[in-house]
Amino acid sequence: MSNSFLKESKLYIVYGGDGDKHRTFTSSALDFSQTFAQESYPVKTLHDQTKMLEGATITTANAVDFSFDVPLTKEKKESHVIDILTNLNTSQQLTKFDAYIVTGAATFKLENAIITAGDLDISPNSQFTVRLQGQATKLEKVGNESYTIPGTLQSVGTSRTPILVYPVVSINGTDVTNIISTTINIQNEITWLEYETLQKSLLVTNASNIMRPSDYVVEKRTVSGAVVQYQTDNNINNYDDFSTTTNIILKAIEVGDTASATPFLQIQLNPASYIARMAVGDVYTQSYDFNSLDNTALGTSITQYS
Repeated sequence: MSNSFLKESKLYIVYGGDGDKHRTFTSSALDFSQTFAQESYPVKTLHDQTKMLEGATITTANAVDFSFDVPLTKEKKESHVIDILTNLNTSQQLTKFDAYIVTGAATFKLENAIITAGDLDISPNSQFTVRLQGQATKLEKVGNESYTIPGTLQSVGTSRTPILVYPVVSINGTDVTNIISTTINIQNEITWLEYETLQKSLLVTNASNIMRPSDYVVEKRTVSGAVVQYQTDNNINNYDDFSTTTNIILKAIEVGDTASATPFLQIQLNPASYIARMAVGDVYTQSYDFNSLDNTALGTSITQYS
């Protein structure tokens, strides 16, 4: 008997018309699970008052929830995770993919997966990482650890070099100085369409024929975040500033490079809104809480990363 350890897991993402298979290196933050919906009903009757417990039926499966963190590298071989987070097809649908998790004892498949959220922290204190969350229609064990994952394996290169970055931010052409932290959140808010029918429920016997979600709609896309800076003599008058028509450029510059260097990652939000918010602590700070006002072409907002 052998045990499966999380750090042994390997993640593969397969998508595209040609079935491109990407070996995706994650940190130990990898999680996935699926639950079933249980409905209860009373069995106590007028003639039998002893049946105090309720009966239960299970005919539907909830969407699979998953999350994983991908450390970004200088070689940018992780660009596919940025693509599946940001891109929409011509039908305004997110990029669907199949994810395969290979453990020490089995290979699991997340079918028809989509990314629902992504977070980026631009900080020089830790390796630049994108944190992703998503949902899929089905979780299944497709084989053992030697299972052959379909698709054409894409090159991962001969090296993977960690990268540290620091933020450079401008609002309407004016640089934001004395930055403490910069965070970016991309949210794809979806709703799974109704998939339960009486006819299908009568055929459910086990997990192989249970009713599962299949189609969804994107209700809203949100790109938001915050730029936190120290309050100084130079910006103290901006404590109550706001705007609903502004151009925000956020850059992740490799540590050691000058602020004018080509950024490792750049996102431009135009138009965008922001509200300046002052905070009182050991030191005075203020946060520019921003929100994009045009999220339809989010992929093109990322003007530097490939």
